[in-house]
Amino acid sequence: MRPSLKPLGEMIAIAALAALAALAAPVQAQTAEPAVPQPTHSVEQANATLQQVAKDRAAVHEEFAASERVCYDKFFVNYCLDKAKEKRRAALAKLRATEVEAEHFKRADSVEKRDADLAVRARKDAEEEAQRAAMPPKEAKVVDDTPRPAPNAGKPVVDREAEHAAKVQRQAAQDAADAGNRAANVAAFEKKQAESEKRKAQVAKKKADSDARRAAHEASEKKKADAEAAAAAAAAKKQ
Repeated sequence: MRPSLKPLGEMIAIAALAALAALAAPVQAQTAEPAVPQPTHSVEQANATLQQVAKDRAAVHEEFAASERVCYDKFFVNYCLDKAKEKRRAALAKLRATEVEAEHFKRADSVEKRDADLAVRARKDAEEEAQRAAMPPKEAKVVDDTPRPAPNAGKPVVDREAEHAAKVQRQAAQDAADAGNRAANVAAFEKKQAESEKRKAQVAKKKADSDARRAAHEASEKKKADAEAAAAAAAAKKQ
């Protein structure tokens, strides 16, 4: 009875090696590095990209669920599941990179439009101020002291002149206050513009750091998967 078991053991080992090779071949093609997302050129394109990412992400999860069901019918269940998870992770990482690029474009476009509106308003205020400064000063009204049959006919000329002078002073003070407000608006706009540039630089740095961390993580995961595959193949060969 014992001699007859040897061919059976060899047949099992050969079948195991064949199954391992069949699992490893397609998975190696599926765990390629995520492609670099294409640059976005318009808000419409960014919105379309985000909608497509949502659809693709749902499809990735559906595909993983189907792969899980298939794996439970295979000989190396854990190995098959690990490869299915790696495929899902790579696909989701690619979709996330595309999503981040589209969202970044929309935020940058919003900031640019807001800054452009502020610049237009500040320029208009400066032009109006320049026009007022170029206008000749208003001539003082000539006070007609001819007596008139009116309720204020008996009001002294000196009082009317003082009232007019006070009115001119109030107008001058108001003009000075308006000029100060316009200068403050221009300074505020310049400050916001500088903050916008600083935010853009920070977003770009964060994106670069995130890309670097993701690349390092993916390389580590790939190395780990390759080591596991090699170990499984060695174990199957020993059997």
